[in-house]
Amino acid sequence: MATKDFDKTTQQFENLFFGPARAYASLAVDYTEQLVNTQIGFAKSYADASLGQMRSLLSVKDPEGFRSYLESQQKVAKDMGDMLKVDAEKVVSLNRDFMQKSQKLVEDNMKSASKAANE
Repeated sequence: MATKDFDKTTQQFENLFFGPARAYASLAVDYTEQLVNTQIGFAKSYADASLGQMRSLLSVKDPEGFRSYLESQQKVAKDMGDMLKVDAEKVVSLNRDFMQKSQKLVEDNMKSASKAANE
């Protein structure tokens, strides 16, 4: 009898506390991994663009080359702005997905807790 009660209590703790905590921790770790990988990708893209511009500047040898470099800066600035917009949208999408999954997890856990309380 004591073993049966202990098993039931253990199962209740698993269902009400440990299981949901593990599910949320797993969700948070997945989100963090995606966010870090996305940020690393951003950093690489921006570093590559910046280094490319530095190399272009180093190749300037005359006034015409300098004028050409300055003209190319407008395109680079536009491209960087476009990249920033896309990157911001990626982060917003990741955050939205995380929030939706978190809310669903909470709703599912509340339903389970309510069901367990009624038993």
